[in-house]
Amino acid sequence: MKKFIALPFVVLMFWSCSTNPLTGRQSLSLVSNAQLFPQAFAQYDQVLQESQIDKTSADAKMINNVGQRIKYAAEKFYSQIGQGSALQGYEWEFTLIKNDALNAWCMPGGKVAFYSGILPVCKNETGVAVVMGHEVAHALAGHSAEQVSNAMVAQGIMVGGNVAISNEQWRNTFNQLYPIGAQLGMLKYGRSMELDADEAGLYLMAMAGYNPQEATAFWERMQQASAGQQTPPEFLSTHPNPGNRIAQIQAIMPKAMEYYNASPYKGK
Repeated sequence: MKKFIALPFVVLMFWSCSTNPLTGRQSLSLVSNAQLFPQAFAQYDQVLQESQIDKTSADAKMINNVGQRIKYAAEKFYSQIGQGSALQGYEWEFTLIKNDALNAWCMPGGKVAFYSGILPVCKNETGVAVVMGHEVAHALAGHSAEQVSNAMVAQGIMVGGNVAISNEQWRNTFNQLYPIGAQLGMLKYGRSMELDADEAGLYLMAMAGYNPQEATAFWERMQQASAGQQTPPEFLSTHPNPGNRIAQIQAIMPKAMEYYNASPYKGK
């Protein structure tokens, strides 16, 4: 009976995997864009209503320009590989928010917010492209859907475990230990998504004509800007160790340079 209950769950997970065409990484996706986008757009609008927006400065125009170039590069790539329909429903928008936080993010569906506090770390337009590529890559890879899906699976296992374990002592032990293991697993998936976005973002900025070799210098500046902040060990963090992040970027740089050298926008 327990195997009979578990079988549909395994089949569902197998058929709900998606692949990032830029990196080849597979992920679980139990929720659709049609479910995520309306909520993401509403959250984005709420953030803008509560924030101080910069629409007219040179920095704001630069953010929009970089965003448009990376958006076009992504659309062209997905069209060339026959997956243009994957971007259906995206409503791209690139907004500069006056805020000192070292932050930027892209909602599912292409709504991007850049905080002015990260601009000194970006240093120039290519630095902005590093961040923009990374954040857009999160959205294109469906990492928000993956997070929701992983949480659903974790909750399902928790419920299933309580149903399957008849011994009360073992069930109590399971209920004590499983949440810890599940949380560590979620953190590991978070780090995997960050590295996935690093790789895909590097390729996107290269396709858009921005030199990907500048990414290493950006992440080194980001590490320096975050110096002094208390950070947990990598296995307790959603983000990879800066050294590991830079090492991966250097390892995939030859492929990124191929995209850059083939870009018609190089030098523009």
